[in-house]
Amino acid sequence: MMNLAYIKDSFEQLKTRGPEGPVARLRLQGFEAFEQTGLPTRRNEEWKYTGISGLFDNPAYLAALIPEAQLESAAIDAVRLPGYLQANELVFLNGRFSPALSTIRSPKSQLTVLPLEEAANGIYKELVREHLGKSGTSIADGVHALNTSFIQDGVFVHIAKEQLLQQPIYIYNISDARQSPVLAQPRSLVIIERNAKLQLVETYHTLGASDSFTNQVMEIVIDREAKLEYYKIQEDAVTASQVSTTHIRQIGNSYVHAVTVTLSGEIIRNNLHVVMEASENEAHLYGLYILNGHTHADNHTLVDHTQPNCLSNEYYKGILDGQATGVFNGKIMVRPDAQKTNAYQTNKNVLLADEATINTKPQLEIFADDVKCSHGCTVGQLDENALFYLTARGIPKADARALLLQAFALDIINQVKPEPLRAYITQLISKRLSIQSL
Repeated sequence: MMNLAYIKDSFEQLKTRGPEGPVARLRLQGFEAFEQTGLPTRRNEEWKYTGISGLFDNPAYLAALIPEAQLESAAIDAVRLPGYLQANELVFLNGRFSPALSTIRSPKSQLTVLPLEEAANGIYKELVREHLGKSGTSIADGVHALNTSFIQDGVFVHIAKEQLLQQPIYIYNISDARQSPVLAQPRSLVIIERNAKLQLVETYHTLGASDSFTNQVMEIVIDREAKLEYYKIQEDAVTASQVSTTHIRQIGNSYVHAVTVTLSGEIIRNNLHVVMEASENEAHLYGLYILNGHTHADNHTLVDHTQPNCLSNEYYKGILDGQATGVFNGKIMVRPDAQKTNAYQTNKNVLLADEATINTKPQLEIFADDVKCSHGCTVGQLDENALFYLTARGIPKADARALLLQAFALDIINQVKPEPLRAYITQLISKRLSIQSL
């Protein structure tokens, strides 16, 4: 296991590389927190179903100490999303934001994209000081602290007020594991000012056959009357693992629409936290995980209602085959001041093999008395009567099975609003389900 002495030595080396400032101070706080907590184990309730300590057995280099890698343009072309010519493309290579590989197509009056430390020491320093690192208040574990300890070459994204950004932002997280294992730790801070709108899409790709581990933290701040559409697509190599934390703070009455699609990888942990810090907020969280082989995917959500008259809705679905393991651990928190809250949570799962496993744990913690909240989960198998109905009408059993599974997933697929992106995800899912059907 990667020992504390090695991590401490790496941290000390990083301290000598950059100027003093808010980012350096935050790194120090992160490392102090890491020393206190260490890596989480299954004895930690929040990590009960997902063990990650084994990921550190590989002699992976901390990405902060890897010389900046080079990547040929063909490698980026292979991972580009549909509609990229009308999108702002941000590339993280081995966890480090690369301005040279990125393309900004929106006018500067609408969108600002800067290296995080440049923003922290320039005209946006007050915004960075106010919002960077706030995710640590609700995520007190060593993995999050490790990312904070090694913030380097992060990115700052700012959507100006009143700007309904027409070009989406595509973020490509690329790990170059062609020569050796990689531990990548991307860090992002996204500010959406009042009455602005952003469509944000993230993908993950590992090049090469070596192991990769991406420990990512993205902090998003949404001001009043602003809207966010957020899409995360995880279709990575079977040797690729991720702990991906997205921490969204709705500091004004605003709207969030988030969809997470997980299709492959080794160990995947998605932390999606939404903190409603103003009244009249609305958030809709959707998730779909279609797993086979030995993939383990853990969707860990938190919706924290701190103010009154807010609405949240969660709907996650899973299809598990082979020896795959899925986890849904969703918590709705309703604070004492959050009267008139409406909060709903549903998780549905289909198991296709005896060896497949799902652990589902919906939770409500309510400290207000005038609320409407519900949660529920189901775990079952494919409907044999429906399968018989289709095969009796001449549809081959494998195709009938795939059709039923696609219909099960359709509720989530339809929540992907951009048509080209929805078609792309549908194609990935169709390919995955037909493979499972063989």
